[in-house]
Amino acid sequence: MNPLLVNAFELLRRPGSEKHVDEHVAIADLDVVDPERFADDAQVAVRLRLEALTDGIVVDGEVSVPWHGICRRCLMPTSGVSVSEVHELYQKVLTDPDAFEIVGDQLDLTPIARELALLDAPATPLCRPDCAGLCPTCGVDRNSTPCSCDTTAADPRWDALEQLKGLVDDGG
Repeated sequence: MNPLLVNAFELLRRPGSEKHVDEHVAIADLDVVDPERFADDAQVAVRLRLEALTDGIVVDGEVSVPWHGICRRCLMPTSGVSVSEVHELYQKVLTDPDAFEIVGDQLDLTPIARELALLDAPATPLCRPDCAGLCPTCGVDRNSTPCSCDTTAADPRWDALEQLKGLVDDGG
């Protein structure tokens, strides 16, 4: 049984009623297969509040997805949890262009969880925001070892402009 499949009929019968969904779902159950970013046994935490309106259901909450990867600057393994906010509207008869349609009497929250897992988990993660990365000259990890290499190598395509730099009067 899909834990993210909610009976919309019961909610829509009583506007103002609420239902809480607090589930842990395997990433594979969301049809997400991306071993570069997600472990096969990763559990996605889905915490949502569904509130019935007269013409639909408002879904608010968050989806938390554990991820892993290689830091794009220092190439060290890194991991974290992507927490995404959910603010969606489902309607039986679409009157809002941004709303999702309620099909039948079931509200399937799986597409929301899948979309947030794929879009909000970093494709090119950082181990930390201030990662210094690798030295482009000697390759040392500048997070753990200081490097005295001169990394101000100029691009030879700018040499002609460098020669003009001294000829231009900066005084205005």
